[in-house]
Amino acid sequence: MAVGYRDYYEVLGVPRGASADEIRSAYRRLARENHPDVSKDQDASARFSEISEAYEVLRDPEKRAQYDRLGRDWRAGQDVSGTDGFRGRDGGDVRFDFGTGGDADFSDFFESLFGGGRATSRGGRRRQRPGSGGDGFALRGGDHEATIELTLEEAARGGRRRFTLDDGRDYEVTIPPGVRDGQRIRLAGEGAPGVGGGPSGDLFLRVRLRPHPRFRVDGRDLEVDLPVAPWEAALGARVPVPTLDGDATVKVPGGSSSGRRLRLAGQGMPGPGGERGDLYAIVKIVVQRRLRRDEKRAYQQLAEASERFDPRSAAA
Repeated sequence: MAVGYRDYYEVLGVPRGASADEIRSAYRRLARENHPDVSKDQDASARFSEISEAYEVLRDPEKRAQYDRLGRDWRAGQDVSGTDGFRGRDGGDVRFDFGTGGDADFSDFFESLFGGGRATSRGGRRRQRPGSGGDGFALRGGDHEATIELTLEEAARGGRRRFTLDDGRDYEVTIPPGVRDGQRIRLAGEGAPGVGGGPSGDLFLRVRLRPHPRFRVDGRDLEVDLPVAPWEAALGARVPVPTLDGDATVKVPGGSSSGRRLRLAGQGMPGPGGERGDLYAIVKIVVQRRLRRDEKRAYQQLAEASERFDPRSAAA
């Protein structure tokens, strides 16, 4: 097999009977995926060159017919795979003038496919650049992502917040009320610049909620531990409970055990439509570590009075 030769239909991933539109579509897709300014693969430049070479031949009815007839020997004095540029119809190498006063290197050819610059042959005769004449396209810049950390209160409240990227770029970001952990905030046009006059990509800020010392997040609902004394749990009581908007009061029914969930409707995180989740106060019975003599005596009396109560019984 000749050096540098590979079946052009195979390169573009199209059948030999593919239409011009199918060839053009395959080229555009592969060019976007393998453009050196977009792909992070170290072999992207070589693949892009191979893709462009295949398209330059198969898009031209005369070249394609000659290629279909002769296969790898189709060139017969017309070489498009040289290392110093594509060959023109007049046999001269095609160079690309971008207004710099001299010939651009081969990487500039890639840029010409996406807009900017005009192609001229060594003899000075202007030629249409590959991919133009309706075949060229502007390439949108890639999207970038960064992380923004918020407290639970900041996420619930929303509003404006100043944010600085690692590269020093500074933004004032609008935080929607009730933004959730993992949610992305889009800053249009703040990503990578486009190629060939294409639009810039977007910057996405992925929200990370800092752990809260009191509240646990469960979707739009919140949970908070509610410490109560043994007699409050046994007899019932009205006790304060923290919320995102300050303290509220909740009624602990008599006979409550640890783990009982008391619901405070509408005290959770805001939703997109303004609705709010609920806050669940989880009863947690707390006993003092050290008992005074009278307290210890009172508990002993309670134990004697409740000797028939077995908290480990399934019927308790």
